[in-house]
Amino acid sequence: MDTLLPLAKRVGDKLKARKETVGVSESSSGGLVSAVLLSVPGASAYFMGGAVVYTRPAGEAFLAATKEKRAGIRSSSEPWATLAAELVRERLGTTWGLAETGASGPTGNSYGDPAGHTCVAVVGPNGKVARTLRTGSADRVANMRAFAAEALKLMDEQLS
Repeated sequence: MDTLLPLAKRVGDKLKARKETVGVSESSSGGLVSAVLLSVPGASAYFMGGAVVYTRPAGEAFLAATKEKRAGIRSSSEPWATLAAELVRERLGTTWGLAETGASGPTGNSYGDPAGHTCVAVVGPNGKVARTLRTGSADRVANMRAFAAEALKLMDEQLS
């Protein structure tokens, strides 16, 4: 987590300065994005909540990602990351929605994505942006860190 702290501080400081808020939906990063954002002193000014949305039932419960909303969208994809970011933003009434979804390893997922594959998305006043990262590694813990870093980097870029 220590390697993520400087990036989380930069994101947190920008959100506080702008008086903006964020909600987080994460999957294969396992809560690291939320944990590191919450580690920044004063996080209550900008962090409204987050959930580890690791399964379809979790998506339904935490994001209200109904079958209709998910139609034609598969997990571990940029469209799903974007939808999750939109839904967490809507559910929490935040300025920004940040989402991550992937396959941390040591094997790939049932959709054919290899270990080390993640998609991250940010939805906010600047619109919607998503991207895919493939680390090429099967190291679960290293991938979880890399996924959290990628999500935070994308958030930082959108705040710049």
